Amino acid sequence: MSNTLLQRKLKPRLSVLQIVFMSFGFLGIQFGFALQNGNTSRILRTFGADVEQLPMFWIVAPLVGMIVQPIIGHYSDHTWTRMGRRKPFFLVGAILSSLALVFLPNSGAMTSVLPALWMGAGIVMFMDASFNVSMEPFRALVADNLPDEQRTSGFAIQTFLIGIGAVVGSALPSWLANNGFSQEAGPNGVADNIKYSFYIGAAVFIIAILVTVFLSKEYTPQQVAEFEGEAYKVDKPKAKFSDIFTDFVNMPKTMKQLGLVQFFSWFALFSMWVFTTDAVATHVYGLTGDYTKSVEYNTAGNVVSSAFGIYNLVAAGYALCIPFVAKLLGRKGTHAFSLVAGGIGLLSIYFIKDPAMLTYSMIGVGLAWASILAMPYVILSGSIPLGKLGIYMGIFNFFITIPQIINGIFGGAIVKHLYHGQSIYAIVFAGVLLICGAVSVLFINDEGAPKKIK
Repeated sequence: MSNTLLQRKLKPRLSVLQIVFMSFGFLGIQFGFALQNGNTSRILRTFGADVEQLPMFWIVAPLVGMIVQPIIGHYSDHTWTRMGRRKPFFLVGAILSSLALVFLPNSGAMTSVLPALWMGAGIVMFMDASFNVSMEPFRALVADNLPDEQRTSGFAIQTFLIGIGAVVGSALPSWLANNGFSQEAGPNGVADNIKYSFYIGAAVFIIAILVTVFLSKEYTPQQVAEFEGEAYKVDKPKAKFSDIFTDFVNMPKTMKQLGLVQFFSWFALFSMWVFTTDAVATHVYGLTGDYTKSVEYNTAGNVVSSAFGIYNLVAAGYALCIPFVAKLLGRKGTHAFSLVAGGIGLLSIYFIKDPAMLTYSMIGVGLAWASILAMPYVILSGSIPLGKLGIYMGIFNFFITIPQIINGIFGGAIVKHLYHGQSIYAIVFAGVLLICGAVSVLFINDEGAPKKIK
C-alpha cells in the first residue's frame, strides 16, 4: 500500500433504513438505561439505603463511564477485526449488560456473599461498565458512516430510537403490574413486576445489538483512509494508551465551550433520576415515615417510571423534528429553546398535587432530553480531527460524568442538610440549572453551523 496521500473521497449518503439499522442497538441500550434510571433508587431503597445515600450509589455510573468510555473510544478507533471496527465492543458490552440486568433484581438472594445493598451497588457498577462498552462506539459509528450533511439527521434518528427504547423500558414495570404481576416486595426485597421487567430488558438489549451487528456495515481501513484523505499504512505504529492523555490536552476549542452547557444539563438530569421517586412519594403522595417497602411507595415509583416513559416518548417524536427546528432557530437556538422547556417542566413538579399532572411536566423534559442527546454531538462532530472520533467522543463524556460525580458527592448532603430531607427541592434546583444551560449555550462559537432561515 502506498504511503502517499490519497485524494479524499466523499462518503456516500445512506438511506433512512441503513441509518436505523446502524443505530438500532441504541434502542436496546436505552431500554436497559430506562429500567436502571427508573428503578435503581427504589431497589436500593428496599435494600436499606437512606434517601441521602442514593447519590453516593448513583455516582458509580459516571465514575465508571469516565474511565471506560475514553478507553473504549481510543481502542475502537484502532481496532480492526473481521467483524468490524466498533461492532466487537457492541457485542461484548451487550452480553455483559444482559447478565447485569438479570442479576440486579436478584441481589437480595446473594446475601451470603455481601449484604444486599452492597451487592446491588456492585452489580450497578458492573452494569454501568457494560452499558458503556456498548454505548460509546455508537456515537462514533454515526460519524464514521455518514457524510457531514447527514449527521444531524443521523443523530436525530439515533435519538428517536433511544426514545422508543426508553419509552417501553420505562412503562414496562407499570404494564406488568397492571397485568397480574405483584407489586409487593418479594422474599429478596424486589417486587415481581420489577424483576421480570429486568429479565425482559436483558433480552431486548442483546437482540437490538445483534440487529446492528448483522444488518449494518462498517467501512474498511482502506475506505476510511480514502474518506479521511490519508494513506492507510499497514505498518503504522500501534495506538498507545498514553495517546489518550495527549488527545485530552489537545481537545478542540468547541468541546471546551460545550463543557459548561453539559455541566448544567447533566447535573440536573442526575438529580432528576435520583430524587424524583422520593420527591413524588413525599411531596405529591404525602408519604411519611418508613414508607419504602409499602405498596404506595411502589405505586409512586411506577408513576415516576411511567412519567419517565412520557419524556422519552416526547423525545422520540421531537428528535425527528430537530433537523427542521435547527434550520429555523439554528443549532444553538434549538438547544437553548429545548433546555428552557426542560427547566420549566422540572420546576412545575413543585406545584403538582395530582400525580396524573406529572405527564405534562415531562413534556418539557422530553424536549430537553432529545436535544441533549443530539445537538451537542452535532455541534461537536464537525470540530473533531479526522481519525479521532472514538477517542474524542469518549473524552467528551467527561463533561457528562464530572457533573454527575459532583452531584453524587454533594447532592445527598444538600438534600439532608439544606433541604431538610425534602427531595422536591433537588428537582426545583435541577430545573433552574437547565435554564442556566440554555443561557450558556448561546455563547458557544459554532462556526460550522449552517445559517438559519430568515
